[in-house]
Amino acid sequence: MKKTLLLLFSLLFATGINAENDYSKYYKNLPVEIPEVSPPVIPDNIISIVDFGGSGDGFTDNTEAFKKAMSALSNQGGGQLNVPAGIYLTGLISFKDNIDLHLEKNAIIVFSPDKKNMFKDKEDGTKEDKTSTWITASNRKNISITGEGVIDGNGEWWRPVKKVKVSSVEWKKFTELGGTLTEDGKIWYPYNIKHFDNVGLNKEEQEKFRTHLIRFTGCENVLVQGVTLMNSPKFHFIPTRCKNVIIDGITVKCPWNAQNGDAIDLSSCQNVLIVNNIVDAGDDGICMKAGVGEKGIAAGPVKNVIIEDNHVYNAHGGFVVGSEFSGGLENIVVRNNTFTGTETGLRFKSAIKRGGTCKNVFISNIYMTDIQEEAIVFETTYWDNHVGAKKQAAPEKVEFAPDFNDIHIENVYVRGCKTGIKAQGAEGMIHDIYIKNSNIFYTDKDKDIAPTCELFLDNVNFKTFDR
Repeated sequence: MKKTLLLLFSLLFATGINAENDYSKYYKNLPVEIPEVSPPVIPDNIISIVDFGGSGDGFTDNTEAFKKAMSALSNQGGGQLNVPAGIYLTGLISFKDNIDLHLEKNAIIVFSPDKKNMFKDKEDGTKEDKTSTWITASNRKNISITGEGVIDGNGEWWRPVKKVKVSSVEWKKFTELGGTLTEDGKIWYPYNIKHFDNVGLNKEEQEKFRTHLIRFTGCENVLVQGVTLMNSPKFHFIPTRCKNVIIDGITVKCPWNAQNGDAIDLSSCQNVLIVNNIVDAGDDGICMKAGVGEKGIAAGPVKNVIIEDNHVYNAHGGFVVGSEFSGGLENIVVRNNTFTGTETGLRFKSAIKRGGTCKNVFISNIYMTDIQEEAIVFETTYWDNHVGAKKQAAPEKVEFAPDFNDIHIENVYVRGCKTGIKAQGAEGMIHDIYIKNSNIFYTDKDKDIAPTCELFLDNVNFKTFDR
């Protein structure tokens, strides 16, 4: 009896992070069956980063403090690593099982502007030959990042800048840091920058080292809640091959012109809930990916995802599929979301060698204003036009072709877009797309749909200015 009481006591005090949230409400009236997610369960141990030599003074390097604190919690079976108010400069942070990284209000974790700190140490005291993501977890269970604080990737020390995308005042600020311009003077690279050493042989090689803010790979029971993620060198949050994931009430923010500044990129994950988030990013907003070619197939599909009650401001797309999804996508529900000022609204993009099958997608109750290009767009000739990229010739062999089908879109309301609905792709790549009960106010074209694409429109109303 005594052992039973002790067990019950320990279970009561195991922290299901924010378990009071009723996530079950998102699983009502679904058009397809999706397993319900649940928050990770974190043991009721709480330690502070300060207890391990951490300091929020903005000067101290907290890399070792985070490493020691993670190890100490792991030795206790897990718990909460608390970061109080302050500015915590650090290098790499690596998660262990059963740990919640909790940022109190006014706590800022800011990553080092020194590029050398993005390389992991090897056992012999030297550095790895490739960079790591700032915050990583690999094959972990029950992990979370929660609180009201900020995680700042310090990405301006990494990202190249196109002159056409900044004001003259901003351009001057970048060039005053030093750096290197392309021969035509159109692109600035943070290479030969003041104060810090290079990590590449030239600006192009150093650009290849630029990486992401948070990447969780092969993890199970994941929660990211409440925090602000900002200013990543590249993508902000990439759950990859993870199961049972909740992304709730976070803010993702970076400059509108940040190269590859994706906000949330889900890659080959299953059983995911993305709700109540605010995105204002430099590239895709909420994006679904599933790998390229055979590697994508091995990684598996994006499956059983609900995306609801999110607000996307600037982004290349509010909700995006692709460009790579060879592993496939299915059972995706996107509803009750708002996109204001995005480049496109609902964006499905891919190309031969990058595609797979995207099916069982149900989108409803989407509200858009001031969309710069298309409100709804399907494209199968996409190429990644990143800095330094060159458009490749069309592939000789048709393999891993995109197949967008069985996609249902309804109750979409758009006030302001250049083109209402666009679909461009070869025969058989875009078909069985159903769009109904929607109103679209456009400024240039209502529709731009190739005859090779099969879209069925029912009670879709288009309107523009009187001419």
